Amino acid sequence: MTFRIAVVQPITHRPGEDEANIAEAVAHIARAAADGAHFVCFPETYPGPWRMPAQFDPTPAMVEAAKKHQVHVVYGTIEPISHNEATAYNLICMAYPDGRAPAQYRRTHPNGPWIYTGGTAWEFQWVPGNEFPIFDTVHGKVGLAMCSEVYMPEVSRALALRGAELIFMPAGKDKKTLWATWRTLIWARAIENLAIVVTTQNLFDHSERGLAMVAGPEEILFESTIAGTTVVDVSLDRIRHLRTTRDVPGSSDTHAVKQGLTGPQWQRPELYDSIYPRPLREAAE
Repeated sequence: MTFRIAVVQPITHRPGEDEANIAEAVAHIARAAADGAHFVCFPETYPGPWRMPAQFDPTPAMVEAAKKHQVHVVYGTIEPISHNEATAYNLICMAYPDGRAPAQYRRTHPNGPWIYTGGTAWEFQWVPGNEFPIFDTVHGKVGLAMCSEVYMPEVSRALALRGAELIFMPAGKDKKTLWATWRTLIWARAIENLAIVVTTQNLFDHSERGLAMVAGPEEILFESTIAGTTVVDVSLDRIRHLRTTRDVPGSSDTHAVKQGLTGPQWQRPELYDSIYPRPLREAAE
Protein backbone atom coordinates (compact mmCIF):
# COMPACT_ATOMS: atom_id res chain seq x y z
CA MET A 1 0.00 0.00 0.00
CA THR A 2 1.34 3.41 -1.00
CA PHE A 3 1.16 6.51 1.16
CA ARG A 4 2.65 9.98 0.87
CA ILE A 5 5.24 11.82 2.97
CA ALA A 6 5.63 15.59 2.68
CA VAL A 7 9.24 16.54 3.43
CA VAL A 8 9.40 20.20 4.46
CA GLN A 9 12.75 22.01 4.37
CA PRO A 10 11.70 25.47 5.53
CA ILE A 11 13.25 28.90 5.71
CA THR A 12 13.19 29.12 9.50
CA HIS A 13 12.88 32.14 11.76
CA ARG A 14 15.92 32.39 14.00
CA PRO A 15 15.85 32.14 17.78
CA GLY A 16 14.14 35.18 19.22
CA GLU A 17 11.73 35.29 16.30
CA ASP A 18 10.95 31.58 16.21
CA GLU A 19 7.37 31.77 17.47
CA ALA A 20 6.55 32.99 13.95
CA ASN A 21 7.41 29.48 12.73
CA ILE A 22 4.14 28.17 14.15
CA ALA A 23 1.84 29.93 11.69
CA GLU A 24 4.09 28.99 8.80
CA ALA A 25 4.17 25.36 9.93
CA VAL A 26 0.38 25.29 10.02
CA ALA A 27 0.34 26.66 6.47
CA HIS A 28 2.84 24.00 5.35
CA ILE A 29 0.59 21.31 6.86
CA ALA A 30 -2.47 22.61 5.02
CA ARG A 31 -0.66 22.68 1.67
CA ALA A 32 0.85 19.23 2.17
CA ALA A 33 -2.53 17.77 3.07
CA ALA A 34 -4.03 19.34 -0.03
CA ASP A 35 -1.34 17.50 -2.03
CA GLY A 36 -2.42 14.20 -0.49
CA ALA A 37 0.22 13.81 2.21
CA HIS A 38 -0.33 11.32 5.02
CA PHE A 39 2.78 12.43 6.94
CA VAL A 40 4.36 15.87 7.15
CA CYS A 41 7.97 15.94 8.34
CA PHE A 42 9.54 19.12 9.73
CA PRO A 43 13.15 19.56 10.93
CA GLU A 44 14.52 19.27 14.44
CA THR A 45 13.42 22.19 16.66
CA TYR A 46 10.79 23.29 14.15
CA PRO A 47 8.61 25.16 14.91
CA GLY A 48 10.68 25.55 18.12
CA PRO A 49 11.55 26.99 20.59
CA TRP A 50 15.32 26.89 20.38
CA ARG A 51 16.21 28.17 23.84
CA MET A 52 15.41 28.10 27.51
CA PRO A 53 13.47 29.59 29.06
CA ALA A 54 10.92 28.39 26.52
CA GLN A 55 8.69 31.27 25.45
CA PHE A 56 6.03 29.22 23.66
CA ASP A 57 4.76 25.69 23.06
CA PRO A 58 3.92 24.71 19.45
CA THR A 59 2.21 21.44 20.38
CA PRO A 60 -1.40 22.67 20.60
CA ALA A 61 -1.16 24.20 17.13
CA MET A 62 0.49 21.08 15.67
CA VAL A 63 -2.11 18.78 17.21
CA GLU A 64 -4.96 20.98 15.98
CA ALA A 65 -3.55 21.20 12.44
CA ALA A 66 -2.90 17.45 12.26
CA LYS A 67 -6.49 16.74 13.28
CA LYS A 68 -7.99 19.38 11.01
CA HIS A 69 -6.11 18.15 7.95
CA GLN A 70 -6.10 14.43 8.87
CA VAL A 71 -2.33 13.94 8.67
CA HIS A 72 0.52 12.82 10.91
CA VAL A 73 2.85 15.73 11.69
CA VAL A 74 6.45 15.12 12.76
CA TYR A 75 7.83 18.24 14.43
CA GLY A 76 10.55 19.39 16.83
CA THR A 77 10.39 21.22 20.13
CA ILE A 78 11.90 21.17 23.62
CA GLU A 79 10.36 19.99 26.88
CA PRO A 80 11.38 22.26 29.77
CA ILE A 81 12.55 20.57 32.97
CA SER A 82 13.89 23.40 35.15
CA HIS A 83 13.49 27.09 34.42
CA ASN A 84 16.23 28.07 36.87
CA GLU A 85 18.75 25.51 35.59
CA ALA A 86 17.73 25.98 31.91
CA THR A 87 17.39 22.21 31.50
CA ALA A 88 15.20 20.58 28.87
CA TYR A 89 14.67 17.42 26.86
CA ASN A 90 14.96 17.75 23.08
CA LEU A 91 11.92 16.22 21.43
CA ILE A 92 10.84 14.89 18.09
CA CYS A 93 7.06 14.53 18.26
CA MET A 94 4.38 13.13 15.99
CA ALA A 95 0.87 14.57 16.08
CA TYR A 96 -1.93 12.22 14.97
CA PRO A 97 -4.89 12.71 12.61
CA ASP A 98 -7.32 11.86 15.42
CA GLY A 99 -6.08 14.61 17.73
CA ARG A 100 -4.76 12.38 20.52
CA ALA A 101 -1.70 13.37 22.57
CA PRO A 102 1.33 13.35 20.27
CA ALA A 103 4.01 10.67 20.26
CA GLN A 104 7.31 11.83 21.76
CA TYR A 105 10.94 10.79 21.51
CA ARG A 106 13.45 12.37 23.90
CA ARG A 107 16.85 12.50 22.25
CA THR A 108 19.15 9.89 23.82
CA HIS A 109 22.64 10.47 22.31
CA PRO A 110 25.37 11.71 22.73
CA ASN A 111 26.31 12.50 26.32
CA GLY A 112 25.06 16.00 27.11
CA PRO A 113 24.70 18.81 27.75
CA TRP A 114 27.43 20.40 25.60
CA ILE A 115 25.68 19.78 22.30
CA TYR A 116 23.09 22.53 22.78
CA THR A 117 25.15 25.22 24.49
CA GLY A 118 27.50 27.91 23.26
CA GLY A 119 26.26 28.23 19.69
CA THR A 120 24.25 30.76 17.72
CA ALA A 121 21.03 28.73 17.59
CA TRP A 122 20.21 26.46 20.54
CA GLU A 123 20.87 27.48 24.12
CA PHE A 124 19.75 25.12 26.87
CA GLN A 125 21.17 22.46 29.16
CA TRP A 126 20.13 19.28 27.38
CA VAL A 127 19.09 16.24 29.43
CA PRO A 128 19.11 12.97 27.48
CA GLY A 129 16.25 10.48 27.45
CA ASN A 130 16.65 6.73 27.84
CA GLU A 131 13.90 5.12 25.78
CA PHE A 132 13.31 4.07 22.17
CA PRO A 133 9.52 4.03 21.75
CA ILE A 134 7.75 2.76 18.64
CA PHE A 135 4.41 4.15 17.46
CA ASP A 136 1.74 2.34 15.48
CA THR A 137 0.00 4.13 12.62
CA VAL A 138 -2.40 2.88 9.98
CA HIS A 139 0.49 2.99 7.51
CA GLY A 140 3.14 1.20 9.55
CA LYS A 141 5.31 1.29 12.65
CA VAL A 142 7.13 4.58 13.19
CA GLY A 143 10.35 5.31 15.06
CA LEU A 144 11.58 8.80 15.90
CA ALA A 145 15.18 9.99 16.29
CA MET A 146 17.05 13.16 15.45
CA CYS A 147 19.97 14.91 13.87
CA SER A 148 23.51 13.69 14.64
CA GLU A 149 22.13 10.50 16.18
CA VAL A 150 22.61 9.32 12.59
CA TYR A 151 26.29 8.91 13.61
CA MET A 152 25.20 6.48 16.35
CA PRO A 153 23.94 3.36 14.51
CA GLU A 154 22.71 1.91 17.79
CA VAL A 155 19.83 4.42 17.87
CA SER A 156 18.33 3.42 14.53
CA ARG A 157 19.05 -0.25 15.22
CA ALA A 158 17.21 -0.05 18.56
CA LEU A 159 14.18 1.34 16.73
CA ALA A 160 14.35 -1.23 13.93
CA LEU A 161 14.69 -4.18 16.32
CA ARG A 162 11.58 -2.90 18.07
CA GLY A 163 9.72 -3.02 14.76
CA ALA A 164 10.09 0.47 13.28
CA GLU A 165 9.69 0.37 9.50
CA LEU A 166 9.63 4.13 8.97
CA ILE A 167 12.23 6.17 10.88
CA PHE A 168 11.96 9.94 10.96
CA MET A 169 15.33 11.50 11.79
CA PRO A 170 14.93 15.28 11.32
CA ALA A 171 18.05 17.41 11.68
CA GLY A 172 18.89 20.91 12.87
CA LYS A 173 20.80 23.17 10.54
CA ASP A 174 23.49 23.50 7.84
CA LYS A 175 25.86 20.52 7.98
CA LYS A 176 28.82 22.40 6.47
CA THR A 177 31.81 20.02 6.09
CA LEU A 178 29.81 17.16 7.64
CA TRP A 179 27.37 17.21 4.70
CA ALA A 180 28.81 14.32 2.66
CA THR A 181 29.24 11.92 5.57
CA TRP A 182 25.84 12.86 6.98
CA ARG A 183 24.15 12.13 3.66
CA THR A 184 25.94 8.78 3.41
CA LEU A 185 24.85 7.76 6.91
CA ILE A 186 21.17 8.54 6.30
CA TRP A 187 21.16 5.98 3.51
CA ALA A 188 23.33 3.59 5.56
CA ARG A 189 20.79 3.62 8.39
CA ALA A 190 18.10 2.64 5.85
CA ILE A 191 20.28 -0.10 4.34
CA GLU A 192 21.36 -1.81 7.54
CA ASN A 193 17.95 -1.62 9.21
CA LEU A 194 15.78 -2.39 6.16
CA ALA A 195 13.76 0.73 6.88
CA ILE A 196 12.72 3.96 5.22
CA VAL A 197 14.60 6.87 6.80
CA VAL A 198 13.36 10.45 6.41
CA THR A 199 15.32 13.59 7.24
CA THR A 200 15.18 17.32 6.63
CA GLN A 201 16.72 20.44 8.20
CA ASN A 202 16.20 24.12 8.88
CA LEU A 203 17.55 26.73 6.48
CA PHE A 204 17.97 30.22 7.91
CA ASP A 205 18.41 31.67 4.41
CA HIS A 206 18.65 30.46 0.82
CA SER A 207 22.46 30.54 0.81
CA GLU A 208 22.62 27.51 3.12
CA ARG A 209 22.78 23.94 1.84
CA GLY A 210 19.98 21.69 2.99
CA LEU A 211 19.83 17.94 3.43
CA ALA A 212 16.33 16.60 2.88
CA MET A 213 16.07 12.91 2.03
CA VAL A 214 13.81 9.90 1.90
CA ALA A 215 16.07 6.86 1.78
CA GLY A 216 15.01 3.26 1.28
CA PRO A 217 17.31 0.26 1.68
CA GLU A 218 17.78 -0.20 -2.05
CA GLU A 219 17.62 3.37 -3.32
CA ILE A 220 17.32 6.99 -2.34
CA LEU A 221 13.73 7.94 -3.16
CA PHE A 222 14.18 11.71 -2.83
CA GLU A 223 16.80 14.29 -1.87
CA SER A 224 17.09 18.06 -2.04
CA THR A 225 19.46 20.78 -0.84
CA ILE A 226 17.05 23.70 -1.28
CA ALA A 227 14.11 25.11 0.65
CA GLY A 228 10.69 23.78 -0.18
CA THR A 229 8.20 20.98 0.29
CA THR A 230 8.17 17.75 -1.70
CA VAL A 231 5.55 15.02 -1.45
CA VAL A 232 7.06 11.56 -1.90
CA ASP A 233 5.14 8.35 -2.59
CA VAL A 234 6.26 5.55 -0.27
CA SER A 235 5.35 1.91 0.23
CA LEU A 236 6.42 -0.42 3.03
CA ASP A 237 5.67 -3.55 1.00
CA ARG A 238 9.27 -3.95 -0.12
CA ILE A 239 10.55 -3.26 3.42
CA ARG A 240 8.36 -6.05 4.76
CA HIS A 241 9.48 -8.41 2.03
CA LEU A 242 13.14 -7.68 2.75
CA ARG A 243 12.65 -8.25 6.48
CA THR A 244 10.72 -11.51 6.18
CA THR A 245 12.78 -13.26 3.50
CA ARG A 246 16.22 -14.83 3.71
CA ASP A 247 19.46 -14.06 1.96
CA VAL A 248 20.24 -17.03 -0.29
CA PRO A 249 22.63 -17.74 -3.16
CA GLY A 250 21.42 -15.69 -6.10
CA SER A 251 19.61 -13.09 -3.98
CA SER A 252 21.83 -10.36 -5.39
CA ASP A 253 20.22 -10.92 -8.80
CA THR A 254 16.94 -9.48 -7.55
CA HIS A 255 17.74 -7.64 -4.30
CA ALA A 256 19.97 -4.58 -3.93
CA VAL A 257 20.38 -5.14 -0.18
CA LYS A 258 20.86 -8.15 2.05
CA GLN A 259 17.57 -9.65 3.21
CA GLY A 260 16.61 -10.51 6.76
CA LEU A 261 19.08 -8.14 8.45
CA THR A 262 16.78 -7.44 11.39
CA GLY A 263 15.86 -11.09 11.92
CA PRO A 264 17.38 -14.35 13.18
CA GLN A 265 19.34 -15.07 10.01
CA TRP A 266 21.68 -12.19 10.90
CA GLN A 267 21.02 -11.13 14.49
CA ARG A 268 22.86 -12.81 17.39
CA PRO A 269 21.52 -11.17 20.56
CA GLU A 270 23.45 -13.63 22.74
CA LEU A 271 26.60 -11.76 21.68
CA TYR A 272 25.38 -8.28 22.54
CA ASP A 273 27.18 -8.22 25.88
CA SER A 274 30.39 -9.13 24.04
CA ILE A 275 29.83 -6.40 21.48
CA TYR A 276 29.34 -3.87 24.28
CA PRO A 277 31.75 -5.03 27.01
CA ARG A 278 31.23 -3.57 30.44
CA PRO A 279 34.30 -1.70 31.75
CA LEU A 280 36.19 -3.53 34.46
CA ARG A 281 36.18 -1.95 37.89
CA GLU A 282 39.52 -0.69 39.05
CA ALA A 283 40.96 -2.68 41.93
CA ALA A 284 40.42 -1.07 45.30
CA GLU A 285 43.55 0.34 46.86
